Amino acid sequence: MEHQKFHYKSLDELRQALAHTGTTLPLSENLEILKRPVQIGAKTVPNSIAIQPMEGCDGTADGRPGELTLRRYDRFARSGAGLIWAEATAITPEGRANPRQLWLTEENLNDYQRFVTDIKETCMRENGFEPIVLLQATHSGRYSKPEGTPAPLIAYNNPIFEGDSPIASDRILSDDYLYGLIDKFGTTAALAERAGFDGVDIKCCHRYLNSELLSAYNRPGDFGGTLDNRTRLLRSGVQSAQAATGKDFIVTSRLNVYDGFPYPYGWGVREGAGTEIDLSEPLELVRVLHESLGMKLLDVSIGNPYFNPHVNRPYDGGPYVPDEHPLEGVARMAHCVGEIQRAFPALKVMSSGLSYLRQFSANLAAGELESGVCTLAGFGREAFAYPTFARDILLRGGMEPGKCCIACGKCTELMRAGSTAGCVIRDEAYLPIYRRDVQNA
Repeated sequence: MEHQKFHYKSLDELRQALAHTGTTLPLSENLEILKRPVQIGAKTVPNSIAIQPMEGCDGTADGRPGELTLRRYDRFARSGAGLIWAEATAITPEGRANPRQLWLTEENLNDYQRFVTDIKETCMRENGFEPIVLLQATHSGRYSKPEGTPAPLIAYNNPIFEGDSPIASDRILSDDYLYGLIDKFGTTAALAERAGFDGVDIKCCHRYLNSELLSAYNRPGDFGGTLDNRTRLLRSGVQSAQAATGKDFIVTSRLNVYDGFPYPYGWGVREGAGTEIDLSEPLELVRVLHESLGMKLLDVSIGNPYFNPHVNRPYDGGPYVPDEHPLEGVARMAHCVGEIQRAFPALKVMSSGLSYLRQFSANLAAGELESGVCTLAGFGREAFAYPTFARDILLRGGMEPGKCCIACGKCTELMRAGSTAGCVIRDEAYLPIYRRDVQNA
């Protein structure tokens, strides 16, 4: 179906559009279900709404939360969401995605202790509960820019991204280097626990290093070829984090289960089938994470926001016009999330890709919980634009259209320009930044 901008004024209009496009989404008006608490081991998420890890690129040079970082998480703390999944935080300096990416170290631990304490105290004061707060531990790999210019560290050469200018072979990470990262995931997890976080995410999505390794079919050595090898860094990182922390500390992952690229450069596909979804290997990986390693929570994602953003972030405005209707993208995400949740009903699975539906994203979140697509509803871009969205859903029975994210892509434009990311349309702090760093660059 042809790409169209969002224009729906009612749930009936949205349902008619779904029928016209031949797509199915579970929409429900029972928003009360989002008040349901979620048990994750010994910890309880006070409701079923979560804020996804949304990077603002606004820390300090030495990795501490900066002024805009603190402002953003103060807004998230007031939001009413039961789970706040803090953004990408580097485990090594060379693996930072930008010079302002968060980076938790022994030297700045006190800053993170205050950071977490402020989030929990603010939420308790504003909403009457403490949220669960997680830290996302990452190595940016192909997207590393620690000094502000590209300094890629890759698992293998990929012509989809590199075209006729392959990245030099000395930027392909050795097995020894990758083995050395395992302990760094454990070190970051231990620091996160000392800082007061409730858990850590061993990030494995959106083509950052761990995610890229999942499709390293043709890489030689211990981190390529077989499924066991390609998932070695993720599995070992999880085990390292578990060994370094207490039994009640949550060790989880934000995991891509589908990339949207053909074999041998894509994950969640099979040889000879183009970009058709095949979750055989992702399901096997999740089985190992859940049943063998004891993972209790998983945040499911797909696609690559740098290269094929329509796959996981359908938009009204972006770098290209997709050859599909945005509702097809929303349905794709729901399908992939639901396949994981139904295969492992005891696993707490978090959904992604809700924000495109604006005020009706609450109805999709409720419908996904009701129909067993997921256990937790994760909101990303929406939290940038509309930080009180969760409170409005839980206390007022819905979201206000005039406050919602409009899927214009300007927050991503800021990130791509090397600036600090936020909502240009709804947040007064970011329009001057956008004019300076994008329009006048």
